[in-house]
Amino acid sequence: MMEEIFRSAEEDMKKSVNYFKNEIAGLRTGRASTALVEELKVEYYGSKVPLKQLGSISVPEANQILIQLWDSNAVSSVEKAIMENLNLNPQRQGNTLRINLPPLTEERRKELVKMLHKMAEESRVAIRSIRRDTKEMIEELEGISEDEIKRALERLQKLTDKYIEEINQLTEAKEMEIMGR
Repeated sequence: MMEEIFRSAEEDMKKSVNYFKNEIAGLRTGRASTALVEELKVEYYGSKVPLKQLGSISVPEANQILIQLWDSNAVSSVEKAIMENLNLNPQRQGNTLRINLPPLTEERRKELVKMLHKMAEESRVAIRSIRRDTKEMIEELEGISEDEIKRALERLQKLTDKYIEEINQLTEAKEMEIMGR
């Protein structure tokens, strides 16, 4: 029973870290990245669809994203989504949209770092919440000595520390990338 609880907790913590990785991939750094637009939700035939399902996305130059849409009916919806969500003006060429990314100002870099830290804190809170729920489950187990509970809680804390440290390392690396260091 105890192993199942730990397996479940570790799986949930891994999911939190992976979610955080995906979230920060969309944060803009000095270079263009397909992650900036891949998950952008676009109105397409009455439903919201991630942009990556509507066409191919590439980065031909360091400051440019190229989106080649498969359906010409989607072009104006994609254009609108980019303008509304990213405050960028794509250039249209048939079924192709070209987004030129302006260089980041120091002020914008600092805003992005603040957003990054907020996202990191939300992920750390999610991991601590998993720890709290798991701790309650361990303490509610019957037929287990106090020593076993104490050891299990220490193991749980080590697991929590491991995943929080992983978030801290990802945050640090992304911050350096944003600040251009």
